Amino acid sequence: MMMKIKICGITNSNDALACAAAGVDMIGLNFYEQSPRYIRPEQARAIARKLFLSTQAVGIFVNAPVEEVRRVAHDVGLRVVQLHGSESPEVCAELARDFEIIKALRMDDRFDAQRASAYPRCTILLDTYDEEIAGGTGNVGDWELARTTKKFASRLILAGGLNPENVAQAFATVHPDGVDVCSGVETAPGVKDPGRIQQFVAAARNAERIEAARPC
Repeated sequence: MMMKIKICGITNSNDALACAAAGVDMIGLNFYEQSPRYIRPEQARAIARKLFLSTQAVGIFVNAPVEEVRRVAHDVGLRVVQLHGSESPEVCAELARDFEIIKALRMDDRFDAQRASAYPRCTILLDTYDEEIAGGTGNVGDWELARTTKKFASRLILAGGLNPENVAQAFATVHPDGVDVCSGVETAPGVKDPGRIQQFVAAARNAERIEAARPC
């Protein structure tokens, strides 16, 4: 199965369409009001309706009540939800009845790779821990720890400080099922650079091709 490429923190239709044209598989629409990339559900709905069928919209929530997640996701027309807070395995399992769930875990010095096994029905997204910001920090994570974590996850998306310059090395080290970039393709929070998006996709796909060509 091909690696999934996700661009997070989309705030407008032009950036969404630039992602789709570049071959991005998923875009992230952020419903966390404290984020500089927050958008209202009605804005997200307008963006999602313009996407190509090959590009999927993902709703990002941070410690939101289950019913709020359901309501917003249904209103926007989302099938994939990313939970980026301290949501319990039980909350994730409950929402997994209705949606495909991406559960974000944030790595720091105390991170236990086996935490991923507590979310068997979720795709695990590994991001870099920051005391003040829930995501989109631009800080590079521990790729060796991410590689270990992959053993305990059903599927793993690598995030945290990725950009067109380092995504190939990240892929070669971790071999994730997906890669996620936010600030690494921006000119300002929530403002994407189409050229950087294209460079990121090209670098990620090239790394994937190189790995596939290696002899077993």
